[in-house]
Amino acid sequence: MGLYKKFVSQTRKPEGVLGKMMVNGMNNGHAKMADWGLSHISSIVPEEIVELGCGGGRNAGELLERYPGSKVTAIDYSDVSVRVATDYNKAMIDAGRCRVQQGDVSELNLPADKFDLATAFETIYFWPGLERCFGQVANVLKKGGLFLIVCESDGTDEAGLKYEKIIDGMKCHTIEEIEAALKAAGFSKVMGDHHKSKPWISVIAKK
Repeated sequence: MGLYKKFVSQTRKPEGVLGKMMVNGMNNGHAKMADWGLSHISSIVPEEIVELGCGGGRNAGELLERYPGSKVTAIDYSDVSVRVATDYNKAMIDAGRCRVQQGDVSELNLPADKFDLATAFETIYFWPGLERCFGQVANVLKKGGLFLIVCESDGTDEAGLKYEKIIDGMKCHTIEEIEAALKAAGFSKVMGDHHKSKPWISVIAKK
């Protein structure tokens, strides 16, 4: 495997030195896209939030800032991501508002009916079966809770499909595919949006 493929493959599960470089780069490189996604839920006031596939922890920190009355649980299955996200959010962890832990979205070890909001930025490409994983998310959300998914690829763009061929286990999904899996997992209302000039997509589902 060439160095470039080794590096970009760190997006799936960051490990070692290359993984740490990738995670730190994600915090800056995906910020504009993440903030565009968050603009879709600016009117809500969640108290308990779970950030799934938290990467370097930037989006967990942004959620804590945007919702000052909230607590955030940040989950990632990469120990590198957990360490970086913990360092990034140390002040909020010390203040009792944030917790970062290792976990797998296909088998979430979290209390049922606990969270008002779940978020997933640039991560569902690697989830092992959307319907099953979305069902896990639905289980930990309160009734009426929201699930926000934000992706850089709309499932048809050239860049996304190129990386799909390079990175083992990566699958870019269209809004329609995501919506279908969410409804099959038991979400009652689903609404998708496509950025006006980029292949970014957001999907909001209500339990």
